[in-house]
Amino acid sequence: MDAFYASVEQRDNPELRGKPVAVGGSRERGVVAAASYEARKFGVRSAMPSVTAKRQCPDLIFVNPRFEVYKAISQQIREIFAEHTPIIEPLSLDEAYLDVTENLQSIPLARDVALAIRAKIKEVTGLNASAGISYNKFLAKLASDHRKPNGQYVITPEMGPAFVETLPVGKFHGIGPATSAKMNSLGLYTGLDMRNQSLEFMQENFGKAGAYYYWISRGVDHREIRADRIRKSIGAEHTFSSDLADFEAMLSELKPLIDRVWRHCEDKGSRGRTVTLRVKFSDFEIISRSRSASSPVANRDDLAHLAIGLLKDNMPLPKAVRLLGVSVSSLQDGDDAEPQLDFGI
Repeated sequence: MDAFYASVEQRDNPELRGKPVAVGGSRERGVVAAASYEARKFGVRSAMPSVTAKRQCPDLIFVNPRFEVYKAISQQIREIFAEHTPIIEPLSLDEAYLDVTENLQSIPLARDVALAIRAKIKEVTGLNASAGISYNKFLAKLASDHRKPNGQYVITPEMGPAFVETLPVGKFHGIGPATSAKMNSLGLYTGLDMRNQSLEFMQENFGKAGAYYYWISRGVDHREIRADRIRKSIGAEHTFSSDLADFEAMLSELKPLIDRVWRHCEDKGSRGRTVTLRVKFSDFEIISRSRSASSPVANRDDLAHLAIGLLKDNMPLPKAVRLLGVSVSSLQDGDDAEPQLDFGI
């Protein structure tokens, strides 16, 4: 979906159409959850601090998120997908992989399946969707960004290797700023630069991910669409109105997060073995500390014991704390856990 949250708000409030809109908290310590395309022209993007977004776009309009509305629309979209294929791997509320090799309507070309799905989404929801079509997940993801907004693009098997070789490494899905900088320091700037390296070189410098980078630089990705994809973690986090240094103050903020995470676990019937504490300091440095139990965490008290223990073990912290987060991973018995949501509001 194109600028999903922001597009929903513009759809439902005509006064917002054509204007720069950010979904998220407008407070000093708020964060942008989504930005309309009008706002993106000014460099506003998701996860950007609200004060930075407002500085870059003085006319930016902030709107509080309505996650229940977004989830309901996401379900409508999921039902449209299901009219074409049962092989659907959701990535988030607004994005999914579909395997349409043997689609339910026997449409011979994947391009035409995508056109039909996008038209139906527009008809049912009034919103625009973009699509990427290719012979593997990596290239389909790249293609999906190639004609945004409200477009689609096909990367055929003949085009794949050439399409990848001119791509800057920072544009590869799964390569973030830190890895991109490391690649640049090693003289790797494009897909072709990666392709010219041996598998041993890539693994030596990038560990397990090195093999993945080696193959995608050749347009090769054998991952299947997993219709039974299980969410890896359930988490909650919160940005404080002022930085915290006192343990008791942090503890009082941590307890509601523990409650939220456990409520998500109960709602989804999910249990996990690994508890992680995430800390963002006042200078935006982030650390995380994890502890795994021998069996899945059975109740809220056990979750609290592990999470609070992680905080205690790291006290005193070296700097004031801007954000705390708690998550449970290594999940079992649940395939639709609630996404981690926090935008400083």
